[in-house]
Amino acid sequence: MQFEIKAVGLDKGITAFSLDAADESDAVRQAKMQGYSVLAVKSLQSWGVWPGRWRARFPLALFSQELLALLEAGLSLVEAVETLAEKEHRPESRKILQQVIAYLYEGHPLSFALQQFPAQVPALYVATVRASEKTGALSEALSRYIAYHAQMDTVRKKIVSASIYPVLLLLVGGLVTLFLMAYVVPKFSSIYADIGGNLPYLSQLLLQWGNLLNSHGPAMLAGLLFIVIGGGYGATRPATKVWLMQKLWRLPALGDRMRIYQLARFYRTLGMLLRGGMPVVTGLNMASGLLPPLLRSQLQQVTESIREGQSISQSMEQHGLTTPVSLRMLRVGERTGKMGEMMERIADFYDEEMARWVDWFTKLFEPLLMACIGLIIGVIVVLMYFPIFELAGSIQ
Repeated sequence: MQFEIKAVGLDKGITAFSLDAADESDAVRQAKMQGYSVLAVKSLQSWGVWPGRWRARFPLALFSQELLALLEAGLSLVEAVETLAEKEHRPESRKILQQVIAYLYEGHPLSFALQQFPAQVPALYVATVRASEKTGALSEALSRYIAYHAQMDTVRKKIVSASIYPVLLLLVGGLVTLFLMAYVVPKFSSIYADIGGNLPYLSQLLLQWGNLLNSHGPAMLAGLLFIVIGGGYGATRPATKVWLMQKLWRLPALGDRMRIYQLARFYRTLGMLLRGGMPVVTGLNMASGLLPPLLRSQLQQVTESIREGQSISQSMEQHGLTTPVSLRMLRVGERTGKMGEMMERIADFYDEEMARWVDWFTKLFEPLLMACIGLIIGVIVVLMYFPIFELAGSIQ
């Protein structure tokens, strides 16, 4: 959900920008983490602003790859950004790059320049760049972010590609069922009107539905549209999303996989920040925005425990942010001093486990879904033609 933020920036000037957040408090928290003093927050989730959600976004991953290539070729930072601005053909992206160049000429670091565009550049990216500026390893930080983005994108694409075929099955099956119930069944109901008393009970129910559509079709269509529009609008409400997530998390198998997926994102992000030189507590606060509200409160307790002197593995085990495998790997990371690298390995393990589960689930779910859709359509067709079968039997 998008929120419009009016705040006082680091240069003490009032600025307005938009960002994605789960709710109003999350939007305020993200803005404060980026150094802004929030004056007002306004939700942009309304019918009039939905088209604005499709505005072109700044291609941050492509920018990182091209900037890394130019820096490794020997160009200075300003020369590299100027080269990217000259070749950029999208007006919005070119404007952002030109403003970044202006900040660099004023003597500001790259992290400060990128921080001025919170709607386009996430706080995680800014924090990674800022940490690299302290060590002079900007190229290494860009390489880490590119690898991080590629891994996150790979997992997301696997889940999306696995869901395309079931969604198409549901869509086609629903349209066929709707066509039968809204067009074919009413035609048969008029044919069987004279012999209605001799029909089987289920066929009578089906044909009564056809008669109802014949009599009140426009009113039922208007009601269906109202329900669909109202349901779509309600599904975009933050309270509805939170309620739906709570219900899904309680499902035995699906809830566990959703938790694994969220933990994989969290561990990968935190590992990238720690490898970039970010302190643990700061990294936990930065990565908390990736977790759903159910896990975010647990992470806050983890952060407090670490501040009180507990180890990372002990704190995460105590507050339910580990699995048996990840707990052992965290302890190894603490002994070897390579916690960032170990967290990325944990994320790799989770991603592989998630990919195997998605592959198994789709192979099982797709045939079951096809069988259910075929059964529903078959039952409707049989109930429509059953009186004809009986009539043919009586004639014989």
